[in-house]
Amino acid sequence: MNGSALYEPSAPASWRIALPHSVAAVPVARALVRTALAEIEHTADCDTAELLTAELVANAVEHTTGDAPIELVVELLPTGCQVEVHDCDPSPPGDLTVPAPSPEPDPWQEHGRGLLLIRTLSSSCGHRPTESGKAVWFRLPVIPHQRKPSSQPSHRA
Repeated sequence: MNGSALYEPSAPASWRIALPHSVAAVPVARALVRTALAEIEHTADCDTAELLTAELVANAVEHTTGDAPIELVVELLPTGCQVEVHDCDPSPPGDLTVPAPSPEPDPWQEHGRGLLLIRTLSSSCGHRPTESGKAVWFRLPVIPHQRKPSSQPSHRA
């Protein structure tokens, strides 16, 4: 081959799994995200990825009807990770991308903070129509590796 070689980032790793349309899907989804990030030593924030995935899956279970499975898609890219949750309801997910002009969620209520968390903690989020409903997604960036202090022996005079 003549000329300079082009740098091609490695192909993304991805996982796709059908989950039951029940609250039992939430811990399974969290475990899949945790495992996916750990298996390839991806440096996106695992705790945040788990939290936001749990919110997406819980919302899909709570706000859609029927018992069609929910699909979880986890994609790990050189720049970060993207998590999508597919459900059968084509309706957009409330105020995910454009916050409603309402007061902050009541801290004493159990509901009303999921989309706020997703908007606040992700680098980007959104939704798109699919053939069978919609996909709601978020992205988290790669966290740079922290430099470790060098353990070189000190030189004394």
